[in-house]
Amino acid sequence: MTRFKRRLLWAFACLVALGALVLGGLFILNLDDADPRANQTAPPLVGHQLTDQIARGAYLTRAGDCMACHTVRGGPEYAGGRAIVTPFGTIYAPNLTPDHATGIGSWSANDFWRALHNGKSKDGSLLYPAFPYTNYTKVSRADADAMFAYLQSIPAVKQSNSAPQLRFPYNNRVLLYGWRALYFRPGVYQPESTQSVEWNRGAYLVQGLGHCSACHSARNALGGLDLKGELGGGFIPVVNWYAPSLTSDVEVGLGDWEISHIVALLKTGVSPRSAVFGPMAEVVAASLQYLHDDDVTAMAVYLKTLPRPDARPAAEKEYARPNEIDQVLTLGAKVYKDNCVACHMTSGKGALPAYPPLSGNRAITMPSAVNAIRVVMYGGFAPTTAGNPRPYGMPPFAQDLTDSEVAAVVSYIRNSWGNSATLVSPSDVNRYRSVPME
Repeated sequence: MTRFKRRLLWAFACLVALGALVLGGLFILNLDDADPRANQTAPPLVGHQLTDQIARGAYLTRAGDCMACHTVRGGPEYAGGRAIVTPFGTIYAPNLTPDHATGIGSWSANDFWRALHNGKSKDGSLLYPAFPYTNYTKVSRADADAMFAYLQSIPAVKQSNSAPQLRFPYNNRVLLYGWRALYFRPGVYQPESTQSVEWNRGAYLVQGLGHCSACHSARNALGGLDLKGELGGGFIPVVNWYAPSLTSDVEVGLGDWEISHIVALLKTGVSPRSAVFGPMAEVVAASLQYLHDDDVTAMAVYLKTLPRPDARPAAEKEYARPNEIDQVLTLGAKVYKDNCVACHMTSGKGALPAYPPLSGNRAITMPSAVNAIRVVMYGGFAPTTAGNPRPYGMPPFAQDLTDSEVAAVVSYIRNSWGNSATLVSPSDVNRYRSVPME
């Protein structure tokens, strides 16, 4: 055998060994984080114990906002079919009713636990992370069992599931083994011994069932969360909405908020500091308003203690020359006087709870102006909640104002009454003109 052939065989053997190591690593990293009871059948609950478990499960599925994805608007609850549009294609939420043919009627509590905790379906296939098992893995086994008991108690609906419609290569489910190796580690939430019971309860809800990081954290090109910047804000690309940072006080960080104001915002959608619009309004309306006061307070306590970054995010470049800034702000002042002052007042202080303040509102002055642009163009609608049963809505102005006028009034609001932020350009506005509010 020639030296060249020996080297070629050696290189081939090295590649095979490297491939085996990689595959072995992927296999190990994708092993189930097994629960001690995973293959055991617990005695079935009966009577008031079962009733209590189902009631708790109903509460927990509300806390997880499961209905939002697993119910088509106007359709049967939890019967699935709602399209979840991602940058990689569309995934359809499955049927969670106890129908044996199309739902989870043939599942066991162990199967359901495996889905939440390990991101795997009953047949062992990997679930796409549009289902936030990266958060739900923190849910305790007892809570998972309660959720399953509730879902088994609701009316069965025969409604077939739709296959995902993902672009190549994302339609190849085997690639999820690599994705999970990079971005997923199963594990139930472990309480911090140095923190209070209330703080730990809030952390459990925020990190787990609440899956707040799914929106409020940045994602990379593969859809993996930036865990170093968890809850540091993230752009929701298809919805074209920015979920602001819950850590940076330059954005909506809650470090200097009163606990009661955070609770009011989460529970009712309005507070003396701000109001929720866009995707967060749906979360409050469908989920958070139904949580117990002590749970919402626990979430507020936890959120208020999140680490705050020291550095202010780099500012965007001004689009206007210095001699044009006055012209932009003058136009913005005129547009504000003609369209906004009746509700938000000359002082920008608004009139709570109907009209949120613009002065000192960090949701207005944070580096990304996309939310302010979209609210001006397509209106802002706080959720209807028990604590705010007749919310006021802001009308849309896209049909009345040009791109330059929207840019000017947003720039004016971001730089009046002590506010200070970069200007908005007409091109920034035009980018979202053809994308209506979700």
